[in-house]
Amino acid sequence: MPVFFSFAQVREDLAKHLAGLTVEQIWRCTGSGSSIGFHLKHMAGSVDRLSTYLSGAPLSETQLESLRHEHDADQDVPRLLEEVSRALDASQAVLCRLDPATMFEPRMVGRRRLPTTVLGLLVHLAEHTQRHLGQVITLAQILRQSP
Repeated sequence: MPVFFSFAQVREDLAKHLAGLTVEQIWRCTGSGSSIGFHLKHMAGSVDRLSTYLSGAPLSETQLESLRHEHDADQDVPRLLEEVSRALDASQAVLCRLDPATMFEPRMVGRRRLPTTVLGLLVHLAEHTQRHLGQVITLAQILRQSP
């Protein structure tokens, strides 16, 4: 349930903090940091990838291609929010199918096949998504204050 609560907070906070921002603001980089657009694309992509790892499956070529384009400034706010929402919905479907008896089963993550467990991936899914949500909120606040 904590992952579901995390996702609900993501949806609520993104809608609140992105309201009224322009496409230019969404893709503006501040200092040496990444744009809000990147964080939104990365959030959607990482939720998708981590959910795939939860299932014990390897990433598809489509997922790898998507990862290569997370910095591309090619979407507006509604489309980015739709992408995040779609990834959260798909992840929730994966979570609903998880058998609680598998919590300590091993899983491998990434090209380096880092070892973890189903439980470890669940924790990482929630905390990583919240991390990027926090970055989006902070960037949105900074962008609203800058000319």
